[in-house]
Amino acid sequence: MRDAAIRRVAAHAYEIPTDQPEADGTLSWDKTTILIVEIEAGGQKGLGYTYADAALVPLIAGKLASEVTERDAFDIAGIGDGLWRSVRNLGRGGLAATAISAIDIALWDLKAKLLDLSLATLLGRRRENVPIYGSGGFTTYSNETLQAQLAGWVERDGCRWVKMKVGTHPAADPARIEAARRAIGDRGLFIDANGAFAPNEAVAFAQRVAEQRLSWFEEPVSSDDVDGLFFVRDHALAGVDVAAGEYGYTLDDFARLLQRPSVDVLQADVTRCGGISGFLQVGALCEARHVDLSGHCAPAAHRHVACVVPRLRHLEWFHDHVRIEHLFFDGAPQPQKGAIAPDGAAPGLGLRLKERDVERFRVA
Repeated sequence: MRDAAIRRVAAHAYEIPTDQPEADGTLSWDKTTILIVEIEAGGQKGLGYTYADAALVPLIAGKLASEVTERDAFDIAGIGDGLWRSVRNLGRGGLAATAISAIDIALWDLKAKLLDLSLATLLGRRRENVPIYGSGGFTTYSNETLQAQLAGWVERDGCRWVKMKVGTHPAADPARIEAARRAIGDRGLFIDANGAFAPNEAVAFAQRVAEQRLSWFEEPVSSDDVDGLFFVRDHALAGVDVAAGEYGYTLDDFARLLQRPSVDVLQADVTRCGGISGFLQVGALCEARHVDLSGHCAPAAHRHVACVVPRLRHLEWFHDHVRIEHLFFDGAPQPQKGAIAPDGAAPGLGLRLKERDVERFRVA
């Protein structure tokens, strides 16, 4: 009889400086924190992660680990129910949801390894690879740096679309967007305001830069403002999709965005929305509403489940996370002709933590 009882849950936090100062329409930063979770059962070790704060380490290693330890590693749904119940009085969104997401990713990685299957094979893949769009274009960049980054994704990685940040200095953004268009030719150009505008401002901004043929306006207003998103979607230019959802933590968050609907494309982040289990639920919600789904950031965590969900449009190839994941993991994805694909021969997520290489970044 198999023994798949979970014997150990561990969590560590690492801070990695950015390669240069970065900012979007509402925030600036010079480092990124990644939380790594490892779960052991049956002689295998599952790996999960999220991008959050070192404050998650005691939550995962204490309260949440007690809900997981000694449970059967194959019973992911039951473990998940227990985890979500356990944070009822802490607040389910935000840090609690990201912690549960990392644990869930590790559990699915562990289950696939115990079965000696890639995660995409275990889940039942719909597609062989996942289209990606290059993402960065921070408002701290000079126009020359912006153009070089965006052109690199097009020329080197074959991306069909690229995305840049706007909103820090709106008066300067039309010239930045024009520079971006010159760099990428006829490829799709996305902008992301990270909630920097009021609804009327967002519509006026979209109209001002219409000649640059934008096809995507992400979080023109706060994703909490579902009425504002609806207003922008209702008044924005034809052919410009309004997108939001990266800050969705529970299924209710995504249902609210789809109810009116307030978005043309829904985003979800596997490291925030409840992990692999949550992303699959969001995918089913999108299928029921006939709305496309786009994966937000963390490409190494998304590439398997993104091959599985219906109505997937693309996955974000985010500069910071690509850099970190190649630094931290053997087996991190490499683009081929604008797409990434799971390694079908490697069990689980196909990732191995470079423990010695990354120890210098550890903060908890």
